[in-house]
Amino acid sequence: MLYVRSLAFNFAFYVNLIVQMLVWTPFYFLSPRHRAWFVPKFWSRTSMWLYDKIAGTRSEITGLENLPEGSFILAPKHQSFWDAIAFFPFLNDPLYILKRELTWIPFFGWYIMKMRMIPVDRGSRSKALKAVVAATKQEMARNPRQLIIYPEGTRRAPGDDPAYKYGIVEIYAQLGVPVVPVAHVAGLYWPRRKFLRYPGTIKARFLPPIPPGLAKDEFMARLIGDTEAACDEFLIDAARAPHPPALPPTAVKRLRELGA
Repeated sequence: MLYVRSLAFNFAFYVNLIVQMLVWTPFYFLSPRHRAWFVPKFWSRTSMWLYDKIAGTRSEITGLENLPEGSFILAPKHQSFWDAIAFFPFLNDPLYILKRELTWIPFFGWYIMKMRMIPVDRGSRSKALKAVVAATKQEMARNPRQLIIYPEGTRRAPGDDPAYKYGIVEIYAQLGVPVVPVAHVAGLYWPRRKFLRYPGTIKARFLPPIPPGLAKDEFMARLIGDTEAACDEFLIDAARAPHPPALPPTAVKRLRELGA
């Protein structure tokens, strides 16, 4: 049954994406940008609805009271495709940093550029970071926007050792806006590089914002400490659920370290 429901959800997920892109195209491209945001946010909500109804996986996102007004940085854990689409319906005007090659994809790339995302070229990290900061400052000067950054860069398995990159520290220091960490263990239910979708409840939380102006080392310590403590809490809850998902070796190892 797990395989059947997983296949059915994956099929419905991509059909939903293609159909909505085609159906909403006239409205999306003819509307002002702030109004056109309805389309990707509606797609996200319908995708989460399909995930619940077909795969049996609910998404429970709390901590909305911790989202500041105006511009800020959202810093989620990155474990699966779930955390790439689940959060932006809660943001007024989200802003992503992405590979420039994605903007070359027909339809998908046009949708991206409509929302004035920040494409970056592969190459020198220092040059890319400077370009990202400059472009983000320009966007935030035009409108209050919420920059979504995954502090660890690539997707990591639940319970894996933290591997936070220094880039978010520089962006935090130069933008001078709050950072909202986001904790979850979605990779237990929507694993990376696998088609299986395990039933259960994905719990995620917007944590209290880290104010601007902290020393770089203090900021990084707080970002890691707050995020990982909340993720450990969610990992323990998931393992103790009546019907827990399959736990990867990294999660089993972390649970042993926590004595859970």
